[in-house]
Amino acid sequence: MDHQAAGSFAASVWDDEIVPQLTEYIRIPNKSPMFDRDWEKHGYMEDAVRLMEAWCRSKDVPGMQVEVVRLPGRTPLLLLDIPGDGDDVVLLYGHLDKQPEMTGWDADLGPWQPVLRGDRLYGRGGADDGYACYASVTAIMALKAQGVAHARCVVLIEACEESGSYDLPYYVDHLAGRIGQPSLVVCLDSGCGNYDQMWMTTSLRGLTGGELTVKVLSEGVHSGDASGVVPSSFRILRQLLSRLEDEATGAIRPAELHVEVPADRIEQAKVAAAFLGDEVWGKFPFLPGMRPMREELEELILNRTWRPALSVTGVDGMPPLDAAGNVLRPHTAVKLSLRLPPTLDPNRAGALVKDLLERDPPCGAHVHFELEKAGAGWNAPPLAPWLSASVDAASRQHFGAPPAFMGEGGSIPFMGMLGAKFPGAQFLITGVLGPQSNAHGPNEFLHIPTGKKLTACVAQVIADHHRAGLQGLTRGSAVAAGGHAGFGKDHGCC
Repeated sequence: MDHQAAGSFAASVWDDEIVPQLTEYIRIPNKSPMFDRDWEKHGYMEDAVRLMEAWCRSKDVPGMQVEVVRLPGRTPLLLLDIPGDGDDVVLLYGHLDKQPEMTGWDADLGPWQPVLRGDRLYGRGGADDGYACYASVTAIMALKAQGVAHARCVVLIEACEESGSYDLPYYVDHLAGRIGQPSLVVCLDSGCGNYDQMWMTTSLRGLTGGELTVKVLSEGVHSGDASGVVPSSFRILRQLLSRLEDEATGAIRPAELHVEVPADRIEQAKVAAAFLGDEVWGKFPFLPGMRPMREELEELILNRTWRPALSVTGVDGMPPLDAAGNVLRPHTAVKLSLRLPPTLDPNRAGALVKDLLERDPPCGAHVHFELEKAGAGWNAPPLAPWLSASVDAASRQHFGAPPAFMGEGGSIPFMGMLGAKFPGAQFLITGVLGPQSNAHGPNEFLHIPTGKKLTACVAQVIADHHRAGLQGLTRGSAVAAGGHAGFGKDHGCC
């Protein structure tokens, strides 16, 4: 394989086709079903699917089958099946649904307004995760251009990831016979610590959360008349949250929501901290004078990858400031997002949190916690020698630096599903979400040079996977013994 030619091929397709495609994709407000209950009626998801489907059908990839699979009442799934050599299978994954708009975009930027500024393409969803479909196909095209052999490749692009991938288990079951037994899974929906080397994601946190509501009155009353007599719903809510979180340190109080961090992940955190330095926390838009939660860089990495953490992501029952009269409000409600250690059972964690918040409500307040999420985390299996060597060579070839390894604080439900279904598979989890790229937030962007290099790296790993397969190195005993493992509700995020 001519690595320089592969890199040039990927860069050319990015410039000529992928960036223009992503520009059109960003314009489509195809919010995930959790954020657009009328997604099917609005048709934006369909627009995004058709955009990617049309591009894939336009590619001259011998034997490639392109299909939009639709199960009743579920978001669609784009399926690509590309023939290869031998019986092995590579599964490549991405998603095309998006997070909602979020406030705070710069005046000349916007979620559905693509803006190309230097090496950055701004707008919602380009990096998370619209590029994955295009990059996956381009990586395979780069191999075809040189006549380099590869295994059969199956590409799954779902439309429900930002809502917890609750539709995906049904598609995986429905397509089990067509997918087969992958020995390599490639996911391009993750992050990178910097834009200087290839980053491998070693773990993903799980997630639970929902809506906590505290009610004290049937209607609002004059605050001068009632305060001191009627307990404030906000004060009671603060008390309840203190059962879960230490408000001084941010540490999650219940020991049952923590796990022992594996020794190898601690060592990887130290190495990643040495690579990144203050960029571990400097990548975030801190206000002047603000400090991170810890001084030790490796501890900050472990905080965001292996320790539970609480975020309050929404509030209800509070009028805006310009409409806030002297009223003791009848209720306060907040949306809670609790990130969990990768190996913790999210269903048990959710049940624990619900009991903790609802038990013995202060002053007899009406307290209800509506669980909405239960997403499993994921801890990667040890890298096979062939994949370790391939990733090292690919990063050095295309980035000019060795690879780095680090867990991610977010969740990709698909990984936990596949980890259970294909226990002997190897995983290449990586992505373009680096410093300041701000997925889910304002001013989200895709770093185009990283997308180009990563595409070439994926091509090299797929080629190396085939060579390793010829030597019998890609399939572990777990995969050889494994059969079809169906997914019920408990395996997904529903």
